[in-house]
Amino acid sequence: MAKTLDLYTWPTPNGHKIHIMLEECGLPYNVHPVDIGAGEQFKPDFLKISPNNKMPALVDPDGPDGKPISLFESGAILMYLAEKTGKFLPKEPRGRYLVLQWLMFQMGGIGPMFGQCGHFRRYAPEKIPYAIDRYTNETGRLLGVMDRRLADRGYLADDYSIADMATFPWVKLYDNMGHDINDWPHVKRWIETIDARPAVKKALQVLAERQRKGPIDDKAREMLFGKTQYQKH
Repeated sequence: MAKTLDLYTWPTPNGHKIHIMLEECGLPYNVHPVDIGAGEQFKPDFLKISPNNKMPALVDPDGPDGKPISLFESGAILMYLAEKTGKFLPKEPRGRYLVLQWLMFQMGGIGPMFGQCGHFRRYAPEKIPYAIDRYTNETGRLLGVMDRRLADRGYLADDYSIADMATFPWVKLYDNMGHDINDWPHVKRWIETIDARPAVKKALQVLAERQRKGPIDDKAREMLFGKTQYQKH
């Protein structure tokens, strides 16, 4: 029987990636909220398992050698869980690298660009047209890459995988990025298909009551974007 994992998380796209994987695999896990708007990501105990002061982070009491292991970085956690369970990441090299390249596409492109687009469109203290245009255009370009990829297939790789789980929570926020998803019909279909999965529905409810609604207050803005990020912890 699998031992219960400890997940340190918050209802953000990166958090939802791991919620989805855990629910899809049926692994037992305890949720430890890390309120990033209140600065809980800077607490010493959390920094021990996530030195980059970002969530999510995972502690598995039954690591590969039977000893506890802690991990940070959502992409690494997805890969770890895939290898632990033997699910959603092919073992044969060709299929494996097909998934991993699309996982890296999310980690290096979708996540950073959607994050910056959302920041400058919604959270920046001043509207900077160049930044808004730059990131809105780039997120649109990335959606175009996905749309072409999905034109003749159901998922980013050959089958539903950790690449889809990583990308879905970010792309689902297309409206916040100033885009009309109807411009990318294949991406729209892909979103609807994944959104309908029972495990995904359950995963998106993790900490849903703590989901930020409306503008952030000054304290949250400082914790997320202010000088606290750059202090020694």
